[in-house]
Amino acid sequence: MSTDQKGTRILARTFFNQLRASGYTPHQVIGIATELLELVTTDIKEGDKATAVQAAQEQAPENRPHA
Repeated sequence: MSTDQKGTRILARTFFNQLRASGYTPHQVIGIATELLELVTTDIKEGDKATAVQAAQEQAPENRPHA
């Protein structure tokens, strides 16, 4: 397992343990995890859109008049 995977696993386990120690139920933890996934998915989609727009702008001929 890579260092990144270990770090991610440790962070997730720590977050989970803190939530449970704070009194969150397993169902509430699932709700939090679902919300996190939705936020990440939205972030990725917005990033993909921004990348596509940037690529389209770079490929489009400029609309400036020639001097």
